[in-house]
Amino acid sequence: MTELRCAILLFSLGAALGGCTVGPDYVRAEIDAPQTFRYEVQDARELADTEWWKQFGDPALDGLIDEALANNKSVQIAAANVQAAAAILTQTRSGFFPQVGYQGNAGRQQISESNATSLPPTVPNPQTAYEALLGASWELDLWGRIRRLSESARASALATEEARRGVILSLVASVATSYLQLRSLDYQREIAQRTLATYAESVRLFELQFKYGQISQLTLEQARSQYEAAAAAIPQIERDIALTENAISLLLGRNPGAVARGKALTELALPGVPAGVPSQLLERRPDIAQAEQQLIAANAQIGAARAQYFPSISLTGAFGSASGQLSDLFSGPARVWSYAGAFAGPIFTGGLISGQVAQAEASQQAALVNYQAVIQGAFADVENALVGREKIAQQVDAESRRVKALAEYARLAQLKYDGGYTDYLTVLNAQQQLFPAEINYAQNLGQKYNALVNIYKSMGGGWVDRADALASQPAPDGSPFAAQIPRREAAGTATPSGAP
Repeated sequence: MTELRCAILLFSLGAALGGCTVGPDYVRAEIDAPQTFRYEVQDARELADTEWWKQFGDPALDGLIDEALANNKSVQIAAANVQAAAAILTQTRSGFFPQVGYQGNAGRQQISESNATSLPPTVPNPQTAYEALLGASWELDLWGRIRRLSESARASALATEEARRGVILSLVASVATSYLQLRSLDYQREIAQRTLATYAESVRLFELQFKYGQISQLTLEQARSQYEAAAAAIPQIERDIALTENAISLLLGRNPGAVARGKALTELALPGVPAGVPSQLLERRPDIAQAEQQLIAANAQIGAARAQYFPSISLTGAFGSASGQLSDLFSGPARVWSYAGAFAGPIFTGGLISGQVAQAEASQQAALVNYQAVIQGAFADVENALVGREKIAQQVDAESRRVKALAEYARLAQLKYDGGYTDYLTVLNAQQQLFPAEINYAQNLGQKYNALVNIYKSMGGGWVDRADALASQPAPDGSPFAAQIPRREAAGTATPSGAP
C-alpha cells in the first residue's frame, strides 16, 4: 500500500503541474483594414453564401462544376493531405497518455563450470527462464512541451484543411472561367463562320461579274483576300476551343476530350455582385485562414522549444511474472513488478536549445509577415476584381454600340457600291473594320461574365462551404482524435494551452 500511495502521489503531482505552459499564447495581430472598397458596388446583394454559378442559368455549367468537385485530382490530393495532417496530430497527442506495452522472453543457457567460482549445487545448469511483462511509461508534461506541439500540429492540420478549401475555391472559379471562355470562343467561331459565308457569297458574285467583264480583277482579288482573312481566323479559334476543352476536361478529372455546352454566351444571365466589406475577408477567404493557422502553429513552436530548458520527468513501471518453469510462470511466487521516476535536464548544450528557440521565433515572425501580406493581397484581389467588373462592363457597352455603327456603315457602303456611287474599297474598309470589332465584342463579353467570377473568387464566403459539401472529403482514419478536423471555425481561435 505504501508503494501504491507513492505512485498515486507522483501521478497527482504531474497532473497538478500540467497546467504550466511556457511560451507565448497566440493573439491575433492588429490588421489595418480599410473601411470600404474603392470601387464598392452600391447595388451589391447578400449572395456570398449562395451557389453563385447557378445564377448564370446554365445547367451544363452546373453539371461541370459538380463533376469537377467530385473527380478533380487536385481536390483529392488536398483531401489526402488533410488526412495526413490529421494523422500527425494524432501522433503528437499520443504524448499526453501513458505508453503501455508488453514483452515476453523464453530462453535456455549453459553456464561454464570451469570458472574460478564454481556454481553451487543447488543452481541448475543449464538454466531455463521464462518472463512475461506489461510495461508502461509516461512523460509528465510539466512545462507544456507536448501541449505546445499538439497546439502546433492542430493548427497545421487546420491550415491544411483551409488549403483544401482554397483548392475548391480555385477549382469552381477555374471551371466557370474556362467554360465562359469556351462559350466566348464558340461565339467568335459563329461570327467568323457567318462572316466567311457572307464573303464567300460576295466572291461568287464577283467571279460571275468578272467573267462577264462587269468588274476588274482588282476588285475580285480584293474580295478574295477579304475571304481568306476570315478563313484564316477560324482555325486559330478552333485551336483555342480544343485547348480550352482539354483544360476543362483535366479540371473535371477526365482525359482530354470534348465538353458539353449549354446556353449560348448571349443567353446567359448575369449574376449579381456579392456584398462585403474588407474586414469580412479575414473570415471568408481560405488563404487568409490558412496563413493565420500557420502563424498559430509557428507561435506554438516557440513554447515547445523553450520547454527544453526545463527538466523532463517520466514515470515507468512494469508488472509480470518470471520463472524457470513454464508451468509456474503465472503462479504467485513468480510475480515481479517495478516502478520508477526519472528526471533529466540540460546544463550545457553549446547553444543547441537557444538556437532552436531563435529559429522558432524567426519562423513565427516570417509567418506573421506572410499573414499580413496575404491579407493585403486579398484586399488587392477584391479591388482589382471590382474595378475590372466596372470597366469591362463599360467597354462592352461601347463595343456593342461600335459594332452596331460599323454594321450600319457596311450596309450603307454596300448600297452605295451597288448603286455605283462608290468603289469597292469603301465596302472593303467597312467590312474589314466590322469583323474584328465583332470578334473583340465576343471576347470582352466573355470577360464581362468572368469579371463576376473573379469577384466571387476574391471575396470567398459561404459558397465555398456549399461547394465543399459536393467535393471529395478526407476519409476518416478511425483514430479517436483525428477522425474529425473542424470543418470551419472562426479564424484566430487556438486550442487553449492546457487542452489536449
